[in-house]
Amino acid sequence: MKKVIVAINMTLDGFCDHTSGVPDEEIHQHYADLLRSADAVLYGRITYQLMEFWRTVLEKPTGDKAVDDFAVVIDKVPKIVFSRKLKNVDWKSAKLASKDLEKEVLELKQQSGAAVFVCSPSLIVALTKLNLIDEYQLCVHPVIAGSGLPLFKNINEKITLKLINTKTFSGGAVILYYKPTSEKPMNQ
Repeated sequence: MKKVIVAINMTLDGFCDHTSGVPDEEIHQHYADLLRSADAVLYGRITYQLMEFWRTVLEKPTGDKAVDDFAVVIDKVPKIVFSRKLKNVDWKSAKLASKDLEKEVLELKQQSGAAVFVCSPSLIVALTKLNLIDEYQLCVHPVIAGSGLPLFKNINEKITLKLINTKTFSGGAVILYYKPTSEKPMNQ
């Protein structure tokens, strides 16, 4: 059975603005290794279109080994895109989801193989509400953004998580690994 794992960068104040993080060599290497181990990544339309940036790095490498290596890895990992607006995707490793989010993820979870990573804020919220996340890997950057897209926007009930691991990067970012517990809020 496949695990569904959240993997996302966020600021100390809980925003997931991709321009606010501190993506150094260590972080690029970490995420390249993570994607190498993935069966697939799940994106919403906006995140998918942001990630298409990496195709330009493939076409014109930066000269930064960690950045260029990440571009190669992200190009190869299978991507499933959830969108009502996109009619097709032209990234050869991407496909549009053929089912709604819940059905697609339930089918993926029933298969054997490596983990599926959820990398879009909207999908993270939707799958959290559906109780389909097996693990959260939140990379918290040492930045207070002050504004932006809150990661857990529209979560209206308490969800208890158990810290199962941490990873600290020399630049100050920390990945917090959490597993949902079966504990229900006290008022329910």
